[in-house]
Amino acid sequence: MRIAYYPGCSLEATGRAYDESTRVVAAALGVELVELEDWNCCGSTTYMGVNELLSFSLSARNLSLAEKAKLDIVAPCSACFTVLRKTDHYLQHMPQVRQKVDQALAAAGLTYHPGSVKVKHLLEVLAAPQVMERLRGQVKVPLAGLRIAPYYGCQIVRPLVDFDSPELPTMMDRLLEVLGAEVAYFPAKTRCCGASVMASNEAAALRLCKNLLLCAEQNDAQCLVTVCPLCQMNVDAFQKKINSRYGTHFNLPVLYFTQVIGLALGLDARTLGLGREITSARDLLEPFVKPAARQAVGG
Repeated sequence: MRIAYYPGCSLEATGRAYDESTRVVAAALGVELVELEDWNCCGSTTYMGVNELLSFSLSARNLSLAEKAKLDIVAPCSACFTVLRKTDHYLQHMPQVRQKVDQALAAAGLTYHPGSVKVKHLLEVLAAPQVMERLRGQVKVPLAGLRIAPYYGCQIVRPLVDFDSPELPTMMDRLLEVLGAEVAYFPAKTRCCGASVMASNEAAALRLCKNLLLCAEQNDAQCLVTVCPLCQMNVDAFQKKINSRYGTHFNLPVLYFTQVIGLALGLDARTLGLGREITSARDLLEPFVKPAARQAVGG
């Protein structure tokens, strides 16, 4: 499988561990990621809320680059995935939007033919039947005894998503089971973490994160695993503030699904970005980490 890789802005900064683990896991499973040359911001939340046309134009430029490379495009970030997918949909079905975006692209010497590039989320790619079968045969360190709450977030279950159920997604659940992990009952799996409002309404965002952590705790999850860098940062980074506000005692690691795949494949913890999380997963993951790399986890 060969596909254009669109890291997005978050994976260049707070989500570096997601980028690192994505690259090594994809390579191990025979998925060739071709980083999109000269990619730009997708125009997610801020642009979409302030200037929708600008957001569409930014995303259309990335789609144009993928079309030029004759490749479909994969986005690990759920927000990037949503905006890229939405842009392509609007360009296909709203001529007035397409006309204005075409003008913006033409100014940069670019064109895009709506529908020519399929936008995929990384979860969709790594959980594809042929990749899952390869994964099943390559598990070296089964994650037996590790009870994981699969957190999908609210972005990849929006109406335009067609690779899983929008109300009760199970793709990540099945993937975790292949790794040998125990999937915790987690009815909050598609609820919002409040990432887009943390700066403007912190109280609301902290309450949303608290509800997610409480649901995981009540169902005896040992960690959350997510598919979105915004969700990971939000739920991980603010646990101390949540504890202070609500009198709770959360200390729940929040990891990327690519990191736990990498552990099961026997990949080195350093290459998976383990240890970058704020709520340390060191003690929890020690039984599954190569001895030479244990010092890196939670470092």
